[in-house]
Amino acid sequence: MGIFDKFKIGFQKSASALTSGLKEIIIKKEIDDKNLDKIEEFLIQSDVGLEAASEIKEIISNKKIDPNKDLTSEINYILKEYIISLMKPLENNSFFEKKEKLNSTLVSGVNGVGKTTTIGKIGKILKSNGNKVMFAASDTFRAAAIEQLENWANKINVSITKSSQGADPASVAYRAVEKAINNNFHQVLIDTAGRLQNKKNLMEEYKKIANVLKKIDTEAPHNVILVLDATSGQNIINQVEEFNKIIPITGVVMTKLDGTAKGGILLALAKKYKLPIIALGLGEKEDDLQLFDAEKFAEAFTQVN
Repeated sequence: MGIFDKFKIGFQKSASALTSGLKEIIIKKEIDDKNLDKIEEFLIQSDVGLEAASEIKEIISNKKIDPNKDLTSEINYILKEYIISLMKPLENNSFFEKKEKLNSTLVSGVNGVGKTTTIGKIGKILKSNGNKVMFAASDTFRAAAIEQLENWANKINVSITKSSQGADPASVAYRAVEKAINNNFHQVLIDTAGRLQNKKNLMEEYKKIANVLKKIDTEAPHNVILVLDATSGQNIINQVEEFNKIIPITGVVMTKLDGTAKGGILLALAKKYKLPIIALGLGEKEDDLQLFDAEKFAEAFTQVN
């Protein structure tokens, strides 16, 4: 079973709630202004966001829908097509391709989103594409974080640069990139400590890592990925806004997209920031990370093939 088949199963709960919610709204064989307002409100409650919900409402109102067809299915189809048109430009599979020269990636996010696990999964995909990969254990606040990243490095057989707990995170990242350049690595993935976006001192330290890397490679970091937890709902928007102020984000990874999560937040994020979506994560297994595919995501979210 492919991961998007798992997503489809995982999203059955969300999609079922979406369909049943629409059916409760559309009790007549027509969609009038009152129903359109209810649909918009329902989509906003599903974390789709005000802007996307308003656009979907406008599309539905302008589309001639055959009253002899199932209106709920027709609206789900409109939603699927909207998701594809919105998100197709945000696919970024080139991120995982083999690079000709070193590509350094700073991975960030708040506490508990699954950064270290995500780095391990990304590393596995990069390695499978022929990249020589190194991890940098720059989350030096927790010994457990260093150990966890080392376990991933051993599991997928890639190199790691680490130090002891309490070491300067920027120095670990610098040593990793220096070693990677000298030994012809293609990819360095830099783990950073989980930090709340409103803690100024932690965010300044995060910025320091990027500044120190530029001393050895003026283009570093080449990527800045923000890992997001789908169960965080609208708080995700605030996280993106605050992290983006410190170092411009070049892509996002959304984790914990299972039946308990409202996948609609990904639409709100795509509409507001138009950031490349690197990958989606469903579970804890090392193969539970999938390169983002707008069409497959839309199918899973709406359950429309």
